Amino acid sequence: MTLLLLGIVLFLGTHSVRIFADDWRARRVATMGANGWKGVYSLLSIAGFVLIVYGYAAARTEPTLLYGPPLWTRVVATLLVLPAFILLVAAYVPGTRIKRAVGHPMVAGVKIWAFAHLISNGMLHDVILFGSFLAWAVANYIAARRRDRVAGTVYVTGPVWRDVVAVGVGVFAWFAFAKWLHLPLIGVAPFGG
Repeated sequence: MTLLLLGIVLFLGTHSVRIFADDWRARRVATMGANGWKGVYSLLSIAGFVLIVYGYAAARTEPTLLYGPPLWTRVVATLLVLPAFILLVAAYVPGTRIKRAVGHPMVAGVKIWAFAHLISNGMLHDVILFGSFLAWAVANYIAARRRDRVAGTVYVTGPVWRDVVAVGVGVFAWFAFAKWLHLPLIGVAPFGG
């Protein structure tokens, strides 16, 4: 559990600098340069992610049950992750109506993904991992939308085909991950055996 906790602190801590210390971050970028900051940020993020992966795998070998979710929550979780995938893709397709409506689709997608996994997993390590990501995503989304309002940010939309691409790629990625990757990588088959 220690590796999981260290990984979460390192990964989400790195990703929380803009939420809680934006002025400090701006000074570091000015001092180190954009590439220097991105390099340190990336190394710390990768190290945190690796610790999360290893820590979560280790924690799963000694599970502690906190609550037993009903089986139907797995179906709900699988369906909730679909819009999370679409939002994730929409974050990278410029000029979508999705981004204009949501503002920060990747963070919104993380909120949905984390919530979906919290309702369908009742082990301590699951609650720590997904609860941490949910709390981070809520705080990050609020801070990002506040920055948008202060800056007067307006997300410009392009042709509707961009939204079609985001939805299409998101649906395909969701299906492919759930059908072929979730079981070998995570050990759970969202669509059953």
